[in-house]
Amino acid sequence: MTMLPRERVPFSAIVDRQPLKLPGNNRIVIWTIVNYEVWDIGKPMARQVLPAPTGQVMLPDVPNWSWHEYGMRVGCWRFFDLYRRLGIRPTLSINARVCEDYPRVAQQAKDDGWEFMGHAYEQGPIHKEPDQKAMIRRTMDVITKFTGKPPVGWLGPGLTQTLETPELLAEAGIQYIGDWVYDDEPSVIKTAKGPLVTLPYTVELNDIPMMLVQHHESDHLYKRAIESFNQLYEEGKDRVKIMAIAVHPYISGQPFRIKPLADIYDYVNKFDGVLHWNGEQILDWYRQASGNPDIQAQA
Repeated sequence: MTMLPRERVPFSAIVDRQPLKLPGNNRIVIWTIVNYEVWDIGKPMARQVLPAPTGQVMLPDVPNWSWHEYGMRVGCWRFFDLYRRLGIRPTLSINARVCEDYPRVAQQAKDDGWEFMGHAYEQGPIHKEPDQKAMIRRTMDVITKFTGKPPVGWLGPGLTQTLETPELLAEAGIQYIGDWVYDDEPSVIKTAKGPLVTLPYTVELNDIPMMLVQHHESDHLYKRAIESFNQLYEEGKDRVKIMAIAVHPYISGQPFRIKPLADIYDYVNKFDGVLHWNGEQILDWYRQASGNPDIQAQA
């Protein structure tokens, strides 16, 4: 059974819903998502910082592979240092193959208490997977073996899904996804294998479109994040808001970009009523706050 997105979830205007509330006087959740990936040197790279001189992608693409590799050798350690200093335990959107190819990196995330969120086995669009179900199962098995706990969240590489993906994820035990970037609040989508919760991931507070597609200066991440926070914090007086920040070590882990990222947290932490939660914490809160019997039954 396949369903179009509109068949999975009815349209819902945010102003027509009962406002959700956070515990205490809190009004906004900052959801930090760090993306650690494996780019197979035998395949086209997921992204390019340096276009091929001829305009045709050449394999192996050593320059762009090396650019990503910098993130895993160097940039990710700037993230570990930053979030340890801030006392934040992010959600780690992780290709399961990171646990095999970069066990030193994956182990540090585990030791620091980061939440592991499934991000496919390796980086590449879901549409190119010859056996999507087997890939999801492999991803779940590798992460579970490494961490001792199956992931409850999923983010498709490049946010990619096919119409069958929600069923396959629910069947594999996934409980929330970040691919449906259509709201400031969690929602529930229907699948033939039970409900999935969508969490408010972002394509606008993500360093890929800002830095690599739109080619903004390094401090634009700070500017856009602060303007977003100020608006959402004001709105949070009446109903909770969730603000996601998504970063990659080969981009925001560069020496000329790490300070603007750190400055975001220094700014938002000056305000009362700000929580830093990972995806599983947001999911647990939403189950209680929404009073939705379907997702309660899945817990």
